[in-house]
Amino acid sequence: MNKPVCLVLGAGAGIGTHVARRFAREGYHACLARRTDRPGLDRDVAEIVAAGGSASGFILNAIEENSIEELVATIEAQCGPIAVAVYNLGAQVGDRALADTSLKTFELGWRMATFGLFRLASALFPHLTARGRGTLLVTSATAAMRGNAGQHSHASAMGGRRMLCQTLNAQFSPQGIHVAHIVIDGAVDAPDTLGKMLGPTRFQALRERKGLEKDGLLLPAEIANTYFYLAQQHRSAWTHELDLRTFSDLPWWNHASLTL
Repeated sequence: MNKPVCLVLGAGAGIGTHVARRFAREGYHACLARRTDRPGLDRDVAEIVAAGGSASGFILNAIEENSIEELVATIEAQCGPIAVAVYNLGAQVGDRALADTSLKTFELGWRMATFGLFRLASALFPHLTARGRGTLLVTSATAAMRGNAGQHSHASAMGGRRMLCQTLNAQFSPQGIHVAHIVIDGAVDAPDTLGKMLGPTRFQALRERKGLEKDGLLLPAEIANTYFYLAQQHRSAWTHELDLRTFSDLPWWNHASLTL
């Protein structure tokens, strides 16, 4: 297979799959990895192929030992060289008071947000440095910039994700590897993330009140356009961090919390 590969870890129905579709449309072989829902994964892969693209699907439990490492090795051997990797694994465990945040829950946020990213970089970057080029795009959240009440696990985990991106950039940018930390500063119109968190009734009510033609929810397809743009930047003008929000939302530094 001669196409460059775009690997998306966390290829759910929201940002992840839309990013995979965007890169496939531009000639990349998209490798979609998600934790569950093999039928949905196969359907997404089939839709990419039906649209003229090239894609493969993988079920991945990122917490399992060696799972990320083995996935990178498999893709490099069977699909082709990974040119772009997208780390889109969520780490939201919900609003929990300190007393209601168990050690296991707190650690889970860290494993998903920070340790998994570290493992991906450890497995992938030797390949990228040998080739002298490559891109790592990391989806992040408002919690990486501001810790709200009830976000003990999420904020500390996403803050760690941001700092890890900075250290990776400091070491590997001079070696031709582009690392970008992307803060999603708002609610995304995605049924498998926000939809699951709110439930179908509240999610649809939010869409009718704020989204749809009102453009008050971040649209995954438009986010995907930004991800593709970042991956095509010339190294003389790389973006290392940016934040995305709708035109009607105040930025994270101007309001206390996100109101759904």
